[in-house]
Amino acid sequence: MNNISRFREDFNNDKEVYQPIILRLASTRDKQTFQELLEVGRVKFVCDEIYGQLEELIKVQNPSINLKPDQYPELIGKHLAERDIQEYGVWVYYPWNQRLVHLLDEEEFIEVRTNRNRNKITREEQEKLRTKKIGIVGLSVGQSIALTIVMERVCGELRLADFDTAELSNLNRIRTGVHNLGLNKTIIAAREIYEIDPFLNVKLFSDGLNDANMDEFFLGGDKLDLFIEVCDGLNIKIKSRYKAREFQIPVVMDTNDRGMMDIERFDREPARPILHGLADGLDPESIEHLTNEEKIPYILRIVGADTMSTRLKASMLEVKKSINTWPQLASSVTLGGGVTTDVCRRILLDQFHDSGRYYVDLDEIIDDKTQIAFT
Repeated sequence: MNNISRFREDFNNDKEVYQPIILRLASTRDKQTFQELLEVGRVKFVCDEIYGQLEELIKVQNPSINLKPDQYPELIGKHLAERDIQEYGVWVYYPWNQRLVHLLDEEEFIEVRTNRNRNKITREEQEKLRTKKIGIVGLSVGQSIALTIVMERVCGELRLADFDTAELSNLNRIRTGVHNLGLNKTIIAAREIYEIDPFLNVKLFSDGLNDANMDEFFLGGDKLDLFIEVCDGLNIKIKSRYKAREFQIPVVMDTNDRGMMDIERFDREPARPILHGLADGLDPESIEHLTNEEKIPYILRIVGADTMSTRLKASMLEVKKSINTWPQLASSVTLGGGVTTDVCRRILLDQFHDSGRYYVDLDEIIDDKTQIAFT
């Protein structure tokens, strides 16, 4: 059996493929796989910008020197130390789009990719974040959060849970193309994550979060350092918090209305009431027996009927009448991705310690109350 046959089953089941193949050509086995990929026609696009990445690497390693273009060939030659540039670093193959990309290997890749984070995130902080594990349930809102976390490299492992597939009506807030309609939202997110950074570890729970896999989600391999809950289902919203509290894992939730953010530091307050006490009366046993109508008062209490935006409040009255479900906007979801990532980073770096409900309400922050006269 040749090396390429290891992947043939995945190639033939493209809807479930989400992990790239990383090849180091110093390995005879990887080099053979590399050649076979090209020979059997599984590569449609080759991207080899390794020289430019090496230029960047030399530049970030010598920030105090004003390097000129004609200096790079000699410095890169010294760095390669007679190694073949075609075999330097890694080649990453993405089966779903049949791209083969030449990249720096993991340590140098991370050094260059996160260089512009410094010193808003120091080198020492970046190394600490690299050890962290974050779980996200709900990939409509959670996709923007996951991608922002990945771009900033706030963790080394992500666990993503969602049972749903992408529909056309999701594309008002999920950043993906129409060619991904019908794919599971976890697959869509994982592919984009690996296209940004193939060295991260992504674990998928494509059946969603449920009683059977919840312990694995929170504890599998190692305990989560932080849990982000952004799902629609009230059952999982409550059950997952009981689990997070049991395992003393902090929870962050973005509601994308008025920039509302809930933070529950179960790691510091293991007896803290679920959802600040707003879910009193709901527990994992009783919630299963509630009808959708019986859940509404709890949902309104949790979200805050008196504090939600006027337009969301009006929309709630129209659900199943003139609209199918409550509205969500890309601008709010994207804002939530940034705010959630910032909060998570500070929690993981032990720079923020509180629990509570917070608002980043743009209608209040940026309004018509203040006028500046220009002369």
